[in-house]
Amino acid sequence: MKNAPRRIDRIGGIIIRRLGRSDYATTWRAMQDFTSARGATTPDEIWLTEHPPVYTLGLAGRREHLLRDSEIPVIEADRGGQVTYHGPGQLILYTLFDLKRLRLGVRDMVRSLEAAVINWLGSHEVVAYGKAAAPGVYVTRNGVESKIAALGLKVRNGCTYHGLAVNVAMDLAPFSDIDPCGYPGLAVTQLCDIGPLLSVEEAGDELAPNIALTLGGR
Repeated sequence: MKNAPRRIDRIGGIIIRRLGRSDYATTWRAMQDFTSARGATTPDEIWLTEHPPVYTLGLAGRREHLLRDSEIPVIEADRGGQVTYHGPGQLILYTLFDLKRLRLGVRDMVRSLEAAVINWLGSHEVVAYGKAAAPGVYVTRNGVESKIAALGLKVRNGCTYHGLAVNVAMDLAPFSDIDPCGYPGLAVTQLCDIGPLLSVEEAGDELAPNIALTLGGR
């Protein structure tokens, strides 16, 4: 029996694709192919997925931030930023947008994505914030600043790929083997520890339309 097709929505002119769990390298190459092939009228897309355990190093990534050897593979990617971890229970939102058409700079795009996550967390009574010098979304628990969402983009021909990783309900232990995002001692947290218990699919169904409406209405 063939698997049922994943649901595809269109909100605010933006296509939302649900990939289910996907291989990191395969999905990365698919984003590159999509970006290379797109034209001036190609709709922007958001891809929702989660990955098997993998560490990824961004363009500025240094292996010294991998603190210990483990069985988790390491992939050098072409996104911005340092090292991070992806694994089951983490929502990945890949944002394939034409910045030229949106008339947005990269910094504006980053701030828009952060704002969408902050607003979504706020709808669950979780107070979160961004930091100008360290892209991503943070919360403070018992006086400790912790990162709940990482962000890294690649821009090619004025279009973005890669995107957001939001910790929903996952095993956070692999973060202890790296300096998350290149910051020694940076704490990480997840939604299930500070807010409601949602599945990755439920979190994506809530957050992706928020992003689509924010950017598609421009």
